[in-house]
Amino acid sequence: MPAKDIYHDCVKNALIKDGWQITHDPLSLKIGKKDIFIDIAAEKQGTKIAVEIKSFVGISEVEDLKNTLGQYILYEKILQRLESERIIYLAIRDTVFNKIFTEEIGKILLEENTIKLIVFDSQAEAITKWID
Repeated sequence: MPAKDIYHDCVKNALIKDGWQITHDPLSLKIGKKDIFIDIAAEKQGTKIAVEIKSFVGISEVEDLKNTLGQYILYEKILQRLESERIIYLAIRDTVFNKIFTEEIGKILLEENTIKLIVFDSQAEAITKWID
């Protein structure tokens, strides 16, 4: 099982504060002979989500974005086959959102509905934005 992101517990606490019930930590999926682990799965009022958490603390924000986007799309496609009722979100800090997704490179992803985001405040352990 992979190591947890440094903001894992923060996002988990923020989801709980927002009324979500954590159902898997992590969500383990098997596709063929491969095991896939998505950070958190949760449910609220019949809605099921999977949440991949990324800290974006690498040397390059663009490199982090490329790697994260590839992982997100892979997980999205696997969920469509194995748990089609579950929606995947990428959880990022509000500071990351402001650096990447308010700039043209991030706006393209949002305008094209490529990615769904949960934006959180790491200090308050609270969700500040849901972007579908």
